[in-house]
Amino acid sequence: MKIIPEKLDWEFGKIKGFYGKTLLDKKNGGIKLVKVIPLADYPIHKHPNKTEFIYVLEGNPIIIIGEKEYTSEKGDFFTLPKATNHSIKNESTTNECLLIIGAIKE
Repeated sequence: MKIIPEKLDWEFGKIKGFYGKTLLDKKNGGIKLVKVIPLADYPIHKHPNKTEFIYVLEGNPIIIIGEKEYTSEKGDFFTLPKATNHSIKNESTTNECLLIIGAIKE
């Protein structure tokens, strides 16, 4: 199955400033293309039964994993272990971030 992201509509996320396009949705996980507008901040949270990953396509989001904070750039890849606090912030006042975010349920 071929998916053309440009033809998919942006869906409003649960948190203001985060928009997604679902690329894969399965019982054991999924993958989304995620747009983060300037100054958007996803609250710290954790998932008890899934590991997530983030691949940065554009922008410089701040990725918080546990007690560590990372300033990222295009091409960076992060894993967010299950039951670990994590967050995403876009501290830019002008530039959006574009990410691929996926999850694998255990």
